[in-house]
Amino acid sequence: MAPIALLSVSNKKDLLPFAKALVDLHNFQLISSGGTAKTLENEGLAVTRVADYTGAPEILNGRVKTLHPKVHGGILAKRDKPNHLSDLKQQNICQIDLVVVNLYPFQETIADPNVSWEHAIENIDIGGPAMIRAAAKNHSDVSILTRPDQYSTFLEALKNKTITDSLRKQLALEAFEHTASYDIAISQWLSKRVKGERSPWLESLPLHQNLRYGENPHQSAAWYSIPSKGWGGAKQLQGKELSTNNLLDLEAALTTVYEFGYGNTGKTSFEHKAAVVIKHTNPCGVAIETPTNSALTRALEADPVSAFGGIVALNHSVNSKDAKSLTSLFLECVVAPSFETEALEILSVKPNLRLLELSPNALENLSNEHIRSILGGVLIQERDNSFIEIKNWNVSTQRPPSALEKNDLLFAWKLVRHVRSNAIVVALNGQSLGIGAGQMNRVGSARLALEAAGSKAKGAVLASDGFFPFDDTVRLAAEYGIKAIIQPGGSIRDSNSIDACNELGITMISTGIRHFLH
Repeated sequence: MAPIALLSVSNKKDLLPFAKALVDLHNFQLISSGGTAKTLENEGLAVTRVADYTGAPEILNGRVKTLHPKVHGGILAKRDKPNHLSDLKQQNICQIDLVVVNLYPFQETIADPNVSWEHAIENIDIGGPAMIRAAAKNHSDVSILTRPDQYSTFLEALKNKTITDSLRKQLALEAFEHTASYDIAISQWLSKRVKGERSPWLESLPLHQNLRYGENPHQSAAWYSIPSKGWGGAKQLQGKELSTNNLLDLEAALTTVYEFGYGNTGKTSFEHKAAVVIKHTNPCGVAIETPTNSALTRALEADPVSAFGGIVALNHSVNSKDAKSLTSLFLECVVAPSFETEALEILSVKPNLRLLELSPNALENLSNEHIRSILGGVLIQERDNSFIEIKNWNVSTQRPPSALEKNDLLFAWKLVRHVRSNAIVVALNGQSLGIGAGQMNRVGSARLALEAAGSKAKGAVLASDGFFPFDDTVRLAAEYGIKAIIQPGGSIRDSNSIDACNELGITMISTGIRHFLH
């Protein structure tokens, strides 16, 4: 008897070539319903409609299609139990060997903040999760596919006759993760709408891919992500498989470059072309474009030693000039909204270089929650991405900043909140010159940043993520020629630093907000 596949999908990507391969190469009979059946029929594939198979028509405008014993009996029957097989025979039920189901697009529907209650509720799938769970429960006899990216692997296993118990278990796991993610998305949305707060359950994310290892080779790791959102929406155009550290660095690079806008359309449009080089989750070179030099050239020149082996993010399309700069040294990853064709050709000489194209659309309507794990639990906070309110800045010193100094103070302040505390940034003309991060005291970070800047620090600005309880950092900055400082303010000893600035001819801005990053 020919094997039977039940197909019912909302996401029809790669459906037709997959279904044709099942029929033409592996002699499957197809059962389907609704729009999936229509799509297959339009391509001339022989399909048995669920309603014809069950003898029960679709009712309630399609709300009830697959909730029938002939469907679920065919999925759930154990092939090694004679009484199960007897029941199937008595009820004229066929064994279903493959279930291919993905669900109504609830997550995509609620991504619209203005979605109505009625429209969201109508996009809650009922029959789909039931079939997925049934097939996953009976995975020893039934294969369950819930994502288009599983199709090629399954077809290869069919071809090689290697649909093993291990593969079936893996598919069952991914199926239950799929329905868990779906259910929790529903409960989260309902909780926010009904109670005005998030559900106590964290959003469950589907597995995106298993990683080669964690931060170190002896640590296992996996990447879970919302499909088509955030990094789940990135396209890797070339290069080796991503690692845990790559993703952590990419996240740091993206959030930093996003300060200057991202892409050239819509509400995320860049205000300046900008480039960021990241090393160990800290920026080591950041710059905006000038009439004479590209943002990438300036970012790489900011700290060429640290840039080696770094991660690069650009907020604009990568052109051929950028590509030539990127091939001039060893880098791990590059992320940008797009890559020009000529740029990809140039970058192909570095086949191990990971190139990720991340559309601005993938960054819209994402949660504003930042989640980190601790032993036995998680910490949830709002992301530190508030708009910078220059109108709330206070000039603390006798001398106010010049227009040019104010531009550089804003640049440095945008950057310093992406540097690990204690954080110090030295910048001039829209380019970082020195960055001090993660030191146990602020003077230590300042010394690192100023020494990196060297003679270039003369006339530059300095930003600090925390206040100055002593005047030692101010006096150190003056030795290198710093002319303007920006810091949160709020220390009971603020006057010490302010007096030192007045004495040394330095202007100081107090922002009234701090940006610690741990």
